[in-house]
Amino acid sequence: MGREWARLTGTSSMSGQGAIIATAVASVIAAAVGVAAMGIAIALIGAAVVWRLAIATGVREPLWAALGTLWIALPGVALIWVDAAPQGREAVLWLFAVVWASDIGAYAAGRALGGPRLAPALSPNKTWAGAVGGLVVAGLAGYGAARLVHGAAAPIVAASLALSLAAELGDLAESFAKRKFGVKDSGGIIPGHGGLLDRLDSLLTAAVVQGLMLLVGAGLGVDLLR
Repeated sequence: MGREWARLTGTSSMSGQGAIIATAVASVIAAAVGVAAMGIAIALIGAAVVWRLAIATGVREPLWAALGTLWIALPGVALIWVDAAPQGREAVLWLFAVVWASDIGAYAAGRALGGPRLAPALSPNKTWAGAVGGLVVAGLAGYGAARLVHGAAAPIVAASLALSLAAELGDLAESFAKRKFGVKDSGGIIPGHGGLLDRLDSLLTAAVVQGLMLLVGAGLGVDLLR
């Protein structure tokens, strides 16, 4: 994903690409050894380094290069941190289910119903029907997760809707980035589907939002899976 983002934003120098990839890898390693806070710090410092390197090498949009570095690194930290928490594996599987359900619901409703465009300036193919369909199916996935873990349905469904919204915003953000830089796909590693960013854009944003929700919930003494 780091290589795809470097290509998309024109960060073509070896130092720029290397900094994006190294930031993501180092952040994830820090989280994997149990120091998530250091992973976040590495992501922030790495993004600043990428920004400076992008300026030094004449990249047209250095801020985009830096923001994309955070967008790739922070979700890895969030996923590992959540997975290590009590009931963390269930939370990660819930996240996957909600994001996949949101994507499937949005695609199915958009194709079946069509209608007004959601944000033609960002992505010309997405519709309001698709956005609502994604939310509805994600809510159903959240309800199913609540039943599986015998949790309270209302907070889990509400959180699932928030994750679905985050996923849709992540998809829109990547679509906007591709339009801005005149790129059809972020890469070609998946034949017929583009690059990893094309497939994981929704998950990246939703993972960060889930981490924030669980962090705030823990601070308030609220466990979304209980």
